[in-house]
Amino acid sequence: MENNQDYQEISFIGKKVLVFGLGLLGGGVATTNWFLKRGAKVTVTDLKTKNQLQSSLKKIRGRVKLSLGGHREGDIKANEIIVVNPDVSINNPYIQLAFQLGKQVENEAIIFFKNFQKPIVAVTGTRGKTTTANWIAHFLNAKYKTTVAGNSCANPFLKILDRQEGLERVVVEVPSFALEFFDNSALASDTAVITNIYQDHLNRHQSLENYAKTKANIFRNQNSNQNLVLNFGNKWTNFFLKQKSRSKIWFFSVKLLPPKLNGVFIKNDNLFFQDRGLGGKIVGIKNFKEKWGEHNLQNLLASSLVAHLSGISWSAIQGKIKNLPQIPFRQEIVFDNSKLKIVNDTTATSPDGGMAAIERFGSPHTILIAGGTDCRLDYRNWAKLVREHIKPENLILLSSNATQKMKTLLNCGEIFTDLRKCLKTALRRASQYPQSVILFSPAAKSFEKFENEYDRGRQFNSLVKQLIK
Repeated sequence: MENNQDYQEISFIGKKVLVFGLGLLGGGVATTNWFLKRGAKVTVTDLKTKNQLQSSLKKIRGRVKLSLGGHREGDIKANEIIVVNPDVSINNPYIQLAFQLGKQVENEAIIFFKNFQKPIVAVTGTRGKTTTANWIAHFLNAKYKTTVAGNSCANPFLKILDRQEGLERVVVEVPSFALEFFDNSALASDTAVITNIYQDHLNRHQSLENYAKTKANIFRNQNSNQNLVLNFGNKWTNFFLKQKSRSKIWFFSVKLLPPKLNGVFIKNDNLFFQDRGLGGKIVGIKNFKEKWGEHNLQNLLASSLVAHLSGISWSAIQGKIKNLPQIPFRQEIVFDNSKLKIVNDTTATSPDGGMAAIERFGSPHTILIAGGTDCRLDYRNWAKLVREHIKPENLILLSSNATQKMKTLLNCGEIFTDLRKCLKTALRRASQYPQSVILFSPAAKSFEKFENEYDRGRQFNSLVKQLIK
């Protein structure tokens, strides 16, 4: 691959860098340390206070100037490079000021793409991107030293950038918040994947079309030697095809693919591959859907196709399917015995995420815990599915503003103010059945009561351990 701009030739010694948003998930810390290591003069700004950021501040390796408890125009004006945390919108007035002043505005993903010198697979989408990214890496490790970096990951982009000498491939999960800032200077990935598009982040992107346009940035700089993998069954795929990508386009589908299209599809519990009209059965996946669910069947199709395009044989892929990793907090079964199964699906932060879990685990004996922050999403289809699969007395809601939408649509469900009360009530109701499932699938974000969905998931798991002796 050729870099559009080779950052390794640029000296950051003495450069004034503003890390705009330190955060608590590790990305801001990795970014700060990356610039400190290169001799930059770093200022860190965040809306949170010093006390709130202690867990991140103690991981910074060097001297920085702190400007916490709010953002200030003076910090934008005083620094040459503004590095933006994913939670910060491109429309933030301070970031717009930076553009107006001609500042160099970056985020950790762009810096990574400009500097990583090995083949990159980039995954985005509304649902399934974390599982797909991890499963791609699982398959690639049959031949290459591979890791996963980026969003929802213990490996922030710039942490992996400093370790690239020990790697042969990397799979990156790129959220729309990072893709907002991608322009013509960002290096394209060898293979880009869009798992699907559903309603999400409308409070940030305002409309589904704006959201999809942002996702399309993942392939905007690709060339004819690079691959774009799309979901044949998702209604937004035609939108992406109209963007006139220069890359070679592949599809994955749970139904037959038209002969003129290249990709993988399912037929009679087997995975078929076709390229320019040729192909055939290559992987057996009997009982996969029953074990993993419909949504993970799509994740398998996408990840196995990408692995094959990256040089992994179909026989190696077949051999590694039986050891696919369960990704934490994604329909993760955290307790299971002969009477009770408890599922932690905290990363279901939208109605579509919640629906995928209900389709897999919903039953007359399933107790659903849902509710959270409203991000201007439509819950009508979610409510319809809840009515079909969950008894009214088995709906438990955690109080918040999206919860009020759910309650209004369903006209049922008991609301509790904390997660402990939700789980205790769910356990009592589950005890009424010989076998039951407690499904924690919020279908909403978690800003009021938790730091983020991962904090919410960890707290849920802790409560499971406390309440089940």
